[in-house]
Amino acid sequence: MVEKEEIITIKDFSESKFKEKGSQFIGLAYPIENMDGFNKIHSEIKKKYFDASHHCYAFRLVSSDFKYSDAGEPSGTAGIRILNAIDHFELMNVLVLVVRYFGGTKLGVGPLGKAYYHSAELSLKSAKMIKKDAFQKISIMADFPFTSLIHKAIDDFEMRIVNNEFSDGLKFTCWIKPKLVAKLKNYLEDKSGGAIAIKPDDGISYL
Repeated sequence: MVEKEEIITIKDFSESKFKEKGSQFIGLAYPIENMDGFNKIHSEIKKKYFDASHHCYAFRLVSSDFKYSDAGEPSGTAGIRILNAIDHFELMNVLVLVVRYFGGTKLGVGPLGKAYYHSAELSLKSAKMIKKDAFQKISIMADFPFTSLIHKAIDDFEMRIVNNEFSDGLKFTCWIKPKLVAKLKNYLEDKSGGAIAIKPDDGISYL
């Protein structure tokens, strides 16, 4: 079962900077798809801004996984506020890190929380937000006489071709919206008398 048929995410990286009582806040927003994406970016940012006071973050994935960290700031002032900014825009598959360089003046719990939210919000506002649809990868296998039928189905069902192979027979690898898989299977089996095989792959991607 697909969690969501479409999501709103950001197209690519965006950055924002602002200062509050001497402290510099750098908001960094990234599109990610999984924990591996988070781990890679988080590691790179900690190395790039190694001299920063804090590396706080939050992310939310369409898989329902989410995580946030105050990274040494007072509890509730950073990570959850960054996550609140992500949720404000109803975004999925997004990571926001806020790097802070302490300016010598403590902000206090309330103002500090507002500063982290504002930093995350600025980075997301500067990003291009896009909608992505859920797609499932399938393989369609048949003999050569069914080439035209398969091409027609690809057009009619608005599939996206990933790869095609022509050796002992036809093999098309395509993206299709999950809700159309069963309908496509019935259509091709009916038109080919069961001579066309369809093999869905596990997992959903958002394209």
